[in-house]
Amino acid sequence: MNGDMPDVEAAFVSCDTRAAGRLAVSHLASLGHRRIGMLSGPERYLPARGELDGYLEATRTAGLREMVQVAPWFTVEDGQVAAARLMADGATAMVCGSDLMALGAVRAARAEGLSVPGDISIIGFDDSPLMSFTDPPLTTIRQPVAAMSAAAVQMLANVIQGRPMRHRKFTFGPTLVVRGSTGKASSRG
Repeated sequence: MNGDMPDVEAAFVSCDTRAAGRLAVSHLASLGHRRIGMLSGPERYLPARGELDGYLEATRTAGLREMVQVAPWFTVEDGQVAAARLMADGATAMVCGSDLMALGAVRAARAEGLSVPGDISIIGFDDSPLMSFTDPPLTTIRQPVAAMSAAAVQMLANVIQGRPMRHRKFTFGPTLVVRGSTGKASSRG
């Protein structure tokens, strides 16, 4: 799940995290943001690498400056530290590698006296169950977990029954869930 290792003889099910990075940047750019930062998790994790690659592709296509902070983990605390660095560098919007990192970014913004989304917009990744109840409700990229899980279980059942796999890699598209943490770029942006 959520990875692909060409040298391992197995089937892989994952969300297209590269598309997720592009989707997040596209949404923020459509709101007028020109200084969009990326809080990425460790690049040793394939989903983090995909999100970062999608972010870089989208910022280059849009002619935006790349603003990246790579955190050691996907935690609230690491998100807060990385977000503070991006804000100090002038970011007016942030794409975060996880919902927890995004909550850390909200915390960092508030510590600087900034409002979300009035002064800075923040997007998470995963659409964890409680993100619609945060303050503000978090805009996030949803992975189709139910569909991905069903595909993985079906592939496992096929292997157990001795039926060969016809496909080796199954990639599912992400969905942008717009809530209250993103808004038009302010005069700050």
